[in-house]
Amino acid sequence: MAATSHASIQPRDGVSTLVGRWPLLGQRRSLVIYLSAMVALDLVAIMLFSVTIEFRWADAYTFAALMACGAVCIEATRRLGVPAGVSRDLLSAWWLPVALLLPPLYALFAPIVLHGLLQLRVRATVLYRRVTSSAAIGLAGCTASVLFHRFVEDPGLLSRGSGPPIIYAVVAAVLFALLNIALIAIAALTAAPDMSWREVLWNKESLLLDIVELCLGITVAIGCGLNLALLLLALPPVVLLQRSLLHAQLQAAARTDAKTGLLNAAAWQREADTEIVRARRNGDALALLIIDIDHFKRVNDAHGHLAGDQVLVGVAATLRGQLREYDVVGRFGGEEFVVLLPGADAHEARRVAERLRTRVSRMAVPADDTLIRVTISTGVALMSVHGDDLIELLAAADLALYRAKELGRDRVCLPAVQPQPQPLTEPEV
Repeated sequence: MAATSHASIQPRDGVSTLVGRWPLLGQRRSLVIYLSAMVALDLVAIMLFSVTIEFRWADAYTFAALMACGAVCIEATRRLGVPAGVSRDLLSAWWLPVALLLPPLYALFAPIVLHGLLQLRVRATVLYRRVTSSAAIGLAGCTASVLFHRFVEDPGLLSRGSGPPIIYAVVAAVLFALLNIALIAIAALTAAPDMSWREVLWNKESLLLDIVELCLGITVAIGCGLNLALLLLALPPVVLLQRSLLHAQLQAAARTDAKTGLLNAAAWQREADTEIVRARRNGDALALLIIDIDHFKRVNDAHGHLAGDQVLVGVAATLRGQLREYDVVGRFGGEEFVVLLPGADAHEARRVAERLRTRVSRMAVPADDTLIRVTISTGVALMSVHGDDLIELLAAADLALYRAKELGRDRVCLPAVQPQPQPLTEPEV
């Protein structure tokens, strides 16, 4: 799910204090209903399958062995930490075999066990996120388990190498991944309606990682079905892959702003410098925008900092959704954002800035019993017109932003360009 910062909020009639203790209450009502329904469905499934399951010690041993492998993975990567917000891991390598080899009840319990360990041993995050994530994975795993056992009566057939059980295992694994992604994506879109389905779902790296997870899960399931001792051979490569994955995510997290998910100021400046050097070398057009949320302090004063954080997240999502993939957008600090537009001339830069201004003005963030609406002011600077390096462009765009605020805010301005002085010429003799 999309991450939000847990900034403190100002108490107001006891409402903000209650939200501080129960962060879920500060979310959109539709999101609260959706997450509550998902957790309730997970609990109902646990109760139903608890009544119908036929307990076998062999199943219990297999479940314990797979959970032990998951615990070893968690402990082996604990010192690396987990990046804030939505993070990826390879725990499906242990959840998926549970779904394929054991009755559906175990698939419902597996994420509860490992997410509880993550909460206690790695990073204690907001509890409702752990609970709802466990519910989403449990429901996806339970559905995949029911499907697989519907067509493969004896899971041991999977380890004998026959075609149909392996095909059913692949189908069940794909269903597991799709359901899990869909449940989390719906929650993310409910939390931030301005995001697009493409932005939430379509990611080549995420798709590749899903494929790797499914292959790992099926491979572990086959080995586990042959002999539980083979898990000792599967564990080291999975641990190594998980450490590499978390390391890459932590490196990416160091470049992003934790509150909005955009590039932080230092990372944005590095990428912007690279683009400016390229534009100068090739003689290409380039524009820089500085965007400031109008009267943002009033939002914090009237609705609390938690609502202010939601406004920042909403504005960031709107900016990201309206820009091209190669545009460089970041949070510059406070309520200020910066955008670099490679290849944009004056006309294109103003058109993009006006589109961003219009989209943000239509955005509405729910807070208590009202909707928060904000506007933005934007300063625009052009390469080779207002400056030739990042410092000059930032200074020019900042002056243009100051001019936009002086003229009444909620507008786009360019700096007034002073005419270049004409060189003095000597009179002809």
